[in-house]
Amino acid sequence: MRMKTPVPPNMLGAYGPWAADLLGDAPGSLSFRNDRWANVEEWRPLARAGVAARLAAPKLPTPTPTVHRQYVMDGLHVEELSWQHPAGAPTQAVFLKPADATGKLPAVLGLHCHGGQKFFGKEKITRTDADMHPIMAHHQAHYYGGRAWANELARQGYAVLVHDAFAFASRRVLLADVPEVIRNGVTDPGWADVPGIEAYNRWAGHHESILARSLFSAGTTWPGVFLAEDHAALDVLCARADVDTSRVGCAGLSGGGLRTVYLAGMDERIRCAVAVGMMTTWRDYVLHKSHTHTWMVYPPLLPNELDYPEILGLRVPLPTLVLNDSEDQLFTLPEMQRADAILADVFAKAGASDRYHCNFYPGPHKFDVPMQEEAFAWFARWLVGND
Repeated sequence: MRMKTPVPPNMLGAYGPWAADLLGDAPGSLSFRNDRWANVEEWRPLARAGVAARLAAPKLPTPTPTVHRQYVMDGLHVEELSWQHPAGAPTQAVFLKPADATGKLPAVLGLHCHGGQKFFGKEKITRTDADMHPIMAHHQAHYYGGRAWANELARQGYAVLVHDAFAFASRRVLLADVPEVIRNGVTDPGWADVPGIEAYNRWAGHHESILARSLFSAGTTWPGVFLAEDHAALDVLCARADVDTSRVGCAGLSGGGLRTVYLAGMDERIRCAVAVGMMTTWRDYVLHKSHTHTWMVYPPLLPNELDYPEILGLRVPLPTLVLNDSEDQLFTLPEMQRADAILADVFAKAGASDRYHCNFYPGPHKFDVPMQEEAFAWFARWLVGND
């Protein structure tokens, strides 16, 4: 009797190798690594159009922001502002720049992470109050070395805008707005209700599959909605008189890294990008790590045409930095390394190897102070012009 070769454990059990074979190792039809493409400027519009079709991002009007409060805190000029999209509560945001800044500044759109904290958004990477919410104090200590990195970057001479992403904080799904049958006895908490916030975050995590299926049924995707709202936030940032629109970047960890991949890949206004803790391959998700990730990652059918890192590669030859953690529990190291090789090949083929860099740091999923310093140096090099 012939014995079958044992299949290593994976997300699909015995079906895993079969599913991975559907992807294969050859570059997809929209990949710049594909032999059919030789010229970046001929390839990119077609590739971006293909990605746009898969994302099916909704069309949003350019928002008109309202400034609710302005003040100076720790040497920074701070503005609390909001803008209204066609549905849901207004998007709340924080704008930061040095209090003594004059003229047009280089600017960065700060993209907050997921972290299982849907009750919060911009608070994850900013600080606008001496008394931080205890959940956010722990969050920044755990993932960011105790730093509000958006504030730190603003102190170095940048205009920084951080807004709440779709389904987070001011843009979160309210329990009062959904059918009672899916509330599971949870109610909308107040700001000081720590147990209530923790219960809401657990509910919101379980609700992701329902929200994703609903978006698919509406003819759009979660990354498409992210892209639309992040694009609108970029509109707000670039419309400011104190921003130099020729020197605009974006950065984020984890869910913010995911949003960096899509926004920086699809929007030419992002002249410099830093994606942190969110770089691997579709094969990694198929075989190993779909259980560690949010429904926000996935655009149906796109893996047939582009590998995940190649979405970020759509921006070639614009400066692009990827920062990984070697022991990141969300990915496997071999696939993070393969993603690096894929991006390196894309930039090399375009004759822009000097515009791409990837670095691996020891430790688990994070964007700690040493990683932030490398990111800030990358912005200084490409947005300011001094290493």
